[in-house]
Amino acid sequence: MELAVLTSVENLRYTSVMFIWFLELMYWKYHEKAAEKGVYIIGSCGFDSIPADLGIIYTRNKMNGTLTAVESFLTVHSGPEGLCIHDGTWKSAVYGFGDQSNLKKLRNQANLKPVPIVGPKLKRRWPISYCRELNSYSIPFLGADTSVVKRTQRYLHENLEQSPVQYAAYITVGGITSVIKLMFAGLFFLFFVKFGIGRQLLIKFPWLFSFGYFSKQGPTQKQIDASSFTMTFFGQGYSQGFGSDKNKPNIRICTQVKGPEAGYVATPIAMVQAAMTLLSDASDLPKAGGVFTPGAAFSRTNLIDRLNQRGIEFSIISSSEV
Repeated sequence: MELAVLTSVENLRYTSVMFIWFLELMYWKYHEKAAEKGVYIIGSCGFDSIPADLGIIYTRNKMNGTLTAVESFLTVHSGPEGLCIHDGTWKSAVYGFGDQSNLKKLRNQANLKPVPIVGPKLKRRWPISYCRELNSYSIPFLGADTSVVKRTQRYLHENLEQSPVQYAAYITVGGITSVIKLMFAGLFFLFFVKFGIGRQLLIKFPWLFSFGYFSKQGPTQKQIDASSFTMTFFGQGYSQGFGSDKNKPNIRICTQVKGPEAGYVATPIAMVQAAMTLLSDASDLPKAGGVFTPGAAFSRTNLIDRLNQRGIEFSIISSSEV
């Protein structure tokens, strides 16, 4: 291994669509060149998207059968002083709002063969839905997780002949009051971001237009210390020997990944342990270099064990046969 490069969403400060476009573009531009040189380029090695990507692999490994579909729900916990996010992320969202067309164009040019669907197709939830298991409303998670997990599942299917897993990502938002607050913030953002003067106002007054979620000062140390995250995975699949052609899934599994504050604490832990894994588990990496997702690069390594020992904990909540 001549060189390894790791990146995360947080240290690049890309908004979701822009970052997804960047990750997928890097693969098409540099994968073959990196493979020729023995270079490993592994994107999204922070909070986006190691918990989600490795969480799916952990769930698959702990299931006594074939995992076919997973929904994840991210819950961010705060202390008495609440949550706050630095306005650098807010600015990225404002400036990067128009990059959806670039992402769509890139994917059309790639013209990839569809990954097969095993079992029933995973139905997408409404934009605002209620999760009974977590007693909370949820919305689709707009980070890079879905794109990264899908790329991992394609790699595992095409290169390691593993059964691909369908995936959908959500984030919990609490009760109906939080839903209404979020809807108003979203409407304000969508209206103002369309105009030059609107974008200037959004950037100048992030605290006002985000209802206090974003500020130029960012989180205080007390807010960081009191914050944590839980990502809950609800998976389904088939027990060994149980056909998936016409039968409904007969196994349910629930797992979790828990950790400290996501951007300033969990992300450095994830990146450092990914780097340590690259150094210590080189024989378990893909044979040639290239541009990889965390799951593609680390699926056969001990990265999950390393994270477990350093505060990002993977666990089984329940597993049952229907």
